[in-house]
Amino acid sequence: MTKALRRDRRRHEESLLDRILAAPHLAQVVPQLPPEVLHRVIERCGLEDCGEFIALTTPEQLARVFDLDLWRPAQAGVDEQFDADRFGVWLDVLMESGAGVAARKLADMDVDLLVAGLAQHVRVFDVAALSSPQMDGEEPAENGDENDGPDCEIGGYLIVALRTGSWDSIAGALAVLESEHRDRFDRVMRECRRLSNAGWEVDGLDDLLTDRDQIMFDLAFDRERRREQQGYVTPPQARAFLLMSRQVQLGQAAAPAANPIVRAFWRAIETPADADASRRPRLLPASDIPPSMDDGDVAPAAAALVDALVEAGVITPPPRALLAGPEGPAPRLACIQAQMRFAHDRDRAVYSIRSQELAYLANTLMAGCSIQSRTFTAQEASDAATAVCNLGLENWPRQWRPDSGHLAGPVGGARTALPDDFLVGHDLIGVFQVGWTVLHEQVSRYAAARLIEIVAGLRCDDREIQAGLAALGREMAAQSQAGTPWHARDSLDVILTLDAPAWATLLGLLDECPVLHAAAGASRNPRLRTVRTSDFEFISENSQIASVRQFMESLPETLSH
Repeated sequence: MTKALRRDRRRHEESLLDRILAAPHLAQVVPQLPPEVLHRVIERCGLEDCGEFIALTTPEQLARVFDLDLWRPAQAGVDEQFDADRFGVWLDVLMESGAGVAARKLADMDVDLLVAGLAQHVRVFDVAALSSPQMDGEEPAENGDENDGPDCEIGGYLIVALRTGSWDSIAGALAVLESEHRDRFDRVMRECRRLSNAGWEVDGLDDLLTDRDQIMFDLAFDRERRREQQGYVTPPQARAFLLMSRQVQLGQAAAPAANPIVRAFWRAIETPADADASRRPRLLPASDIPPSMDDGDVAPAAAALVDALVEAGVITPPPRALLAGPEGPAPRLACIQAQMRFAHDRDRAVYSIRSQELAYLANTLMAGCSIQSRTFTAQEASDAATAVCNLGLENWPRQWRPDSGHLAGPVGGARTALPDDFLVGHDLIGVFQVGWTVLHEQVSRYAAARLIEIVAGLRCDDREIQAGLAALGREMAAQSQAGTPWHARDSLDVILTLDAPAWATLLGLLDECPVLHAAAGASRNPRLRTVRTSDFEFISENSQIASVRQFMESLPETLSH
């Protein structure tokens, strides 16, 4: 990103935050916003600048925001871990918002979370226990721990820094907690003191978690359980589902049984029919627009704030794209649009279920899959799930329905339409699995197999390039056999030296979620000076798979040119 673009983006974010903070009745509006929206505002505007905004949140909102913001994966698709440095930034922001705000927020914070976060930054000792009986003028006993970090004494406890980045905020926050909420302070300090002991003697006879590790495990487990109830998919569940979805046997006589992972997920989040709607799972990418407020003075202010957040892309408006009618010749996603439109018109209950299934699939991609070695954005995940379902509808096996004469044809064959009411009786989970299998087999694994053949036949006078091609062939063969060709992405750098558009296209085709790059038809175009890896579209139709095959067939000539 150029400096000019960064400056423009920064000005836009500052303008958004200014509009939010200038909104009338903000103190009444902010507590009505979904936590996911609050988190997106924080991500968009920067946590460090959102102190005044955060001060208006409720304890329940902030707890949900912490679940979203304090946990980060080391890389896309892996389990999320507690981010101790981010916790320190939160304490910095709370203290900058004022001692009173910090005291209230810390007092309302989940004790286990507060203890676990502090334990990553400090060790706590009882001052009385550190002092042994002594003669006048004798120095008190030391705690025996070597630590050059700063320390301070608060409320009878010695607090020693393990990290110095947020030390001033931690010391200040604990001081104000001790002065205004002594009972909560003592409870937190006692737990931190317990976690600060040296542990036990290592004797090789057990393999137990330390107290620190145990509290982090419990914290992660509780968060995972809460998020399941809220409609989120855990990374292990998502990875398992996507792996199973790549292995559907499309040639078998009947469609496979319902996926057990999905069944377990829906059972876990089921709520009684008469449950409060606010407790039901909110599945992405459903609308984030909060319900209107009854107060006549507050309602216009809420509407104005919502408009600003929608305009900035922070709030997702209600999804209507799948209900749109055809515009011009055969639009992309024509199958899924027609099916969802029919379900909407015929049976709103079925349409609601299919929309939740799409949301589940989008959440799954965000939790367990990567794109360009990074995590999906919410919009990308929604678009990808819809595209894969469209591909699944186009390739639904003939033998899986009694009226086989009306079913979609194989990849590359002539398209035959499914019945208009197909999604009334079929869920989108199975449709997605068909599309995901086709995408994996006909794009990712096909491209990997062809690339192995191509690089084996390429000859280059440059020894370094030739060695790179040989290494690419070996790595791609190994990863293709393992069913993970995207793990060989780094080896593709040698293709960049031969043809940049071909390199960008191959990166997309060999990804964990294969995509079609705009450069696929631009190889050997002398006017193409720059290639951006973000210029891609999700594969949703057999015609795009045909384009993939054309590209791979022309690749030997492209790389030899």
